[in-house]
Amino acid sequence: MTVLLERPRTAPPAARDPFIDVLRVLGMALVVLQHWTIPVLGYDGARLTTGNALATPGVWVVTWISQVMPLVFFAGGAANAISFRRSTAGGPRWLTGRLRRLAWPLLPLAAVWIPLPHLLLALGVPEQPLQVGARLTGQLLWFLAVYLIAVVATPYLLGLHERYGARVPMALAAGAVLTDVARFASGIDAAGYLNVVFVWLAVHQLGFLYADGRLARPGLMAACGYGAAALLVAFGPYPGSMIGLPGAETSNMAPPTLAIMAVGFGQVGLTVLLRERILRLPLRRLLAWAGPRMMTAYLWHMPALFAVTGVVVVGLGVRTPEPGGGDWFAGWPLWFGLLCLVLWPLMRWFARYEEPPAFAYGIAGWGIALAAAALVGGGLLTLTVAGFAPGAAPVAAVAAIAGGLWLTRVSAPKRDRHLAGAE
Repeated sequence: MTVLLERPRTAPPAARDPFIDVLRVLGMALVVLQHWTIPVLGYDGARLTTGNALATPGVWVVTWISQVMPLVFFAGGAANAISFRRSTAGGPRWLTGRLRRLAWPLLPLAAVWIPLPHLLLALGVPEQPLQVGARLTGQLLWFLAVYLIAVVATPYLLGLHERYGARVPMALAAGAVLTDVARFASGIDAAGYLNVVFVWLAVHQLGFLYADGRLARPGLMAACGYGAAALLVAFGPYPGSMIGLPGAETSNMAPPTLAIMAVGFGQVGLTVLLRERILRLPLRRLLAWAGPRMMTAYLWHMPALFAVTGVVVVGLGVRTPEPGGGDWFAGWPLWFGLLCLVLWPLMRWFARYEEPPAFAYGIAGWGIALAAAALVGGGLLTLTVAGFAPGAAPVAAVAAIAGGLWLTRVSAPKRDRHLAGAE
């Protein structure tokens, strides 16, 4: 398998790679499109029901392309490798800079969602639909919590990459194999959460290989990845869908499995194979506009969905059509248009928070940088589990994130300053 991933090293690129920018923007666009398209919603006067259009028999195969989180981690790995190597500030300063860009856009989201459920409940909005929206808004942050692990590990993983190359993702893949064997042999699903590290870091590590020009034979890699996924689904305990579906006994995403990792390897091979064709697409203006707004779109597209759902489904009692029928296809442009209409002002208001303010940050050593990462990560994990539903958990989570941001601008002790200056 190593021969599929590695060839003699070329010098890392000195500037931004437009291919990686395309993958990040189009990947996030597909996330938004999928989240807006798949809900099957109805309200009976007391409860909001949430189905999934991809649960339609046979439609699961779409998720082998539309589940783009592996590509997002791959692109993030390449971007992190390029950024870290070009940084002259040292590892801790690079990490705190990444933390600020990751966490700062969360503050306006929290400023809206901490008081909003209380306000809406006081105005008479039904509790159950509001709880669904508040919870799912937080659950969406799972990606940032996991991606933060990859960011924190980047300096260490790059060191392993320089020494061992393609053997690193292969070792991580082996860890994923052992984790799934232990999970399904024991029947303890919680054991599978080790694959949060093994699966996503394996795909992230492929980005390092790409940044060095060491991803060889992408066509064969795509065939092997998708072929392995087909075999795992056909003969293993894995469902065909690469997203979680209502009523399914097993999900390939929560926790991640070998099947999603295999699909991820297949997606990476396929996109690298099509790299030159992708770069010929007239996307420059789209990238220039969308690049600085990606995080805003990710954080606010679900609140836009809940706003439209609250008015159309809960307020007016309009049930979304059954997926795949004529009514569904006829109504989808109107549904999509309403969502865009709500998201557009949110993008205009909150995109400014993509760029952290230019505080006079101090010199951070590894102790401060890792403590800040732990606070931000703990806050993200709490919001992933508890969401923004009324209670102490989201308040504590946001306080932790704000504390982590505050730590990134605190000057380090003299000993840490000396170490940071020697890096």
